[in-house]
Amino acid sequence: MNEKQCLSLLCSSMLMMSVGISTARAADGAALESEVRTRAAAVETQLITWRRDIHQHPELGDQEVRTAKLVANHLRSLGIEVQTGVARHGVVGILRGAQPGPVVALRADMDALPVKEPAGLPFASTAKGNYQGNEVSVMHACGHDAHTAMLMASASVLAGMKSQLPGTVMFIFQPAEEGPSLFMPGPGKTWGARMMLEEGLFKRLKPAAVFGLHVMPGRSGEITWRVGSTTASSDTLNITVKGKQGHGGMPWFTVDPVATSALMISGLQTVVSRKANLTVSPAVVTIGSIHGGTGPNIVPESVEMSGTIRTYDKQVRKQVGEDIRLSAEKIAESSGAHADVSIVPMYDETVNDEALAQQMAPVLKRATDGKVGTAALPGAAEDFSFYAKQTPALFVFLGITPEGQDPAKAAPNHNPQFFVDEKALVVGTRAMASMAVNFLSRQR
Repeated sequence: MNEKQCLSLLCSSMLMMSVGISTARAADGAALESEVRTRAAAVETQLITWRRDIHQHPELGDQEVRTAKLVANHLRSLGIEVQTGVARHGVVGILRGAQPGPVVALRADMDALPVKEPAGLPFASTAKGNYQGNEVSVMHACGHDAHTAMLMASASVLAGMKSQLPGTVMFIFQPAEEGPSLFMPGPGKTWGARMMLEEGLFKRLKPAAVFGLHVMPGRSGEITWRVGSTTASSDTLNITVKGKQGHGGMPWFTVDPVATSALMISGLQTVVSRKANLTVSPAVVTIGSIHGGTGPNIVPESVEMSGTIRTYDKQVRKQVGEDIRLSAEKIAESSGAHADVSIVPMYDETVNDEALAQQMAPVLKRATDGKVGTAALPGAAEDFSFYAKQTPALFVFLGITPEGQDPAKAAPNHNPQFFVDEKALVVGTRAMASMAVNFLSRQR
């Protein structure tokens, strides 16, 4: 046999070995996914019980004491290594499989919102909380109760498969995704995902991939996702308009910050409609609160406004911020007033890894029995983005609108009428656990 024939035989042998390994891995992954489905069905009743309990006892960001205790006790009962007190009230569980392999992370957020829940559900929240010094009603109006319950169920599923797991699963139960409740965000302050990372979340054990899931209005049990920018960046806008106080009946002796703020709110909308290049990326500027004045016949000294900026592109984000500052300052100047503008960066855009998304596409299709689709840009922001900057990530959306209802007409996240169809939760559990076992079996 000559050298060329030897080389050809060697290449053929290597190809056959590679195909054999790939086939074996695929078979391993399929078997593990099948067991995930069986175990997820078995834990569904407990999953719904957890969700209702967490929903009835919501806690604001950085105050998730009861929720964290519930999670930690459950993980310990499964024999999972547990670390508590991460970024104040975060919980991290480490499940080490019996076989060697890589590390994969699954993440859920635990905090609720300062929203009053209407009566109706037998497990409706009547909880109160302290939100930046004020007593408020508290509700899981964004589905984090469902996220926490699904990850607890995923932990049950995967812990029961420990002897078959080729690698390690990290369960991240994160506080304060909605932001801190005990202080105003600002420079030098940190919370949530960023704080967990700063405290060394990925230093002791670095995952090769991280997965996250968020419930949204959509066909119940359908999972959608997209490649690239998936959720928006978020910046908090604060503007103080300073004028000259005086009598409301003699405005010519004043500089009216109320009238100026009205001009400013209108003018800021042109930052997007006339200055942002929307062919590159969408952008949103919203003023959500305005406060000023003490009486109907008094022109106040100042007016406070706050809002949010959402973008999906770094350059667009930078340009929109500059245009907002310029517009606010010049509109105030034209009225004889002064504007102090503060733009506080909150979250970066979440970017889904293309290769990871392609790898998980068939897994998600199997987990949902074919109910998959491409996600629209939601306008919402997520501090899952900080994990995605550290390692390949995939963030997906789970539809939770009951069958027979139009998702387009369903109450959105952060609305007191927000409703979760609990039939979808077992699908989310299957999806998270299936992505974990598929990734581990393929990367082993």
